[in-house]
Amino acid sequence: MASGLDSNQTNFFVQRNELDTTPAHFAEICTALYERELLNLALSLPDDKRLTQQKIRGLSHHIRRAAHFMARQKPPLTLDSHNAAWLAKQPGKCPASKVTEQDTQTWLKQYATPGLVTCVLVANYDAVHIELDSIDRVLMNEGLVHVNKYRWFTFQGDAKDGSTEYSSLRVIKPTKALVTAACCGHRWNHRGKMSPRTLTLRELLLATTLDWKYFRRPVNAELD
Repeated sequence: MASGLDSNQTNFFVQRNELDTTPAHFAEICTALYERELLNLALSLPDDKRLTQQKIRGLSHHIRRAAHFMARQKPPLTLDSHNAAWLAKQPGKCPASKVTEQDTQTWLKQYATPGLVTCVLVANYDAVHIELDSIDRVLMNEGLVHVNKYRWFTFQGDAKDGSTEYSSLRVIKPTKALVTAACCGHRWNHRGKMSPRTLTLRELLLATTLDWKYFRRPVNAELD
């Protein structure tokens, strides 16, 4: 698909008053995101019709928000607009081992607040990767944080539930290396690097709130 905009035709994804300011690859990113999300919906439609309708109604808004961010912002990553993905050199080993429990505990005690994006190390029996998740509750006296997807963790990073004999979860203090790996979908196994996984739309939207300099506060990205 051509990434340029036709000056004689209003682009499907862009309002007329945005044509002069929207980056040329915005439409290409939108197309890739729509194809991905519609396939996901087709493979996992909920039984509740109203929930399905709700997901479809909100799809356009969320895709436009993610696409505007990816097209306009300049994080320290390379944009693959054709696949709506971030690219960066993948290290040979998962960088999570460089962050200690004490690092995570100190960071959470100082900066944990609802809306702040953190990293979760997801280790399965055959692979490990890092995901972005957002803090939505903090119990300072108990030393606990609740993240949107993976629920409760101690300030040391240990999961209160969700870990099994074959998988484990750990919250980790965000660093540039960890956030880069999460945004690019990097994965590893016992042999080394694996092919990247595709990020969900939710993860792409979480990336729009990242403070890439410090990872200490939630940021409201200027998208429109």
